[in-house]
Amino acid sequence: MQIKYVVSTMVFWWREHPLSFEQECQFLRSLGYGVELWPNIRGQSECRYNKRNWSRLVAATTDMAVTLRARTDQPTLEQWAEQIECAKLLNANIVAELQSLRIAHSSELNNCEFAAEVVKMAEKIGVKVCLETGPLSTLTKIRERFESLWYCLDTGYANLDPEFGFRQYVDDLAGRVAHLHLTDNYGQTDDHEPPGLHGGIAHENWNYLLESLNKYNNDVIGSFEMCPCMPGVMIRQASEFMFDVLKWPNPPQKQTGYAGLTYNPT
Repeated sequence: MQIKYVVSTMVFWWREHPLSFEQECQFLRSLGYGVELWPNIRGQSECRYNKRNWSRLVAATTDMAVTLRARTDQPTLEQWAEQIECAKLLNANIVAELQSLRIAHSSELNNCEFAAEVVKMAEKIGVKVCLETGPLSTLTKIRERFESLWYCLDTGYANLDPEFGFRQYVDDLAGRVAHLHLTDNYGQTDDHEPPGLHGGIAHENWNYLLESLNKYNNDVIGSFEMCPCMPGVMIRQASEFMFDVLKWPNPPQKQTGYAGLTYNPT
């Protein structure tokens, strides 16, 4: 296995602005990382992959490994063609959610004509499309129908599935993994925490993932997909360190009557 590492622009959410893109790429390049591009700045609708932005994308990502996160706004075939051409220009894979290919989260695959057209366009110019992790049974059936598709194994998603365990995802997908979303959580919600979270994915599972990938001679992009912390996460991490690790006195106690309450503004 050959692996290169990138960082998703998710890490810059709520700090981005239209003129910050070059600075973000330069910062990641200085650390030795490539970049996984989201199609737009958080909270804005303009797509980065529009043809008028191509020269800027090329200049900003020179000498970097690049991956494109596919549009999630129900892109048309014309918009898919544009982002596929953009990926070709940047020598990038595309990571696509099932919805962007208009495939339902279902074990029964019906009406896949749209996905078939997208796959055909990508095959024609040699762009690799990687399916973002979703229901395991759906992913395997899609792969049977479209042999040129690859997988993006999202470690956070695999840690949350109540039906199939983390290692089942690894066993079933590893042979066709071309992309990884390296992220962690507590097994309850997809927090997009940095890998190594105390109480998150077990170290043994991380080791199992690497050992399994090493059985295949695939070129893999490992993307750190981390979201800036929500208040609840920051408070929890600070509390665990101060009161569980350092044993400071008088830790605050959770109040009764608030079961299930979370802070997640939209």
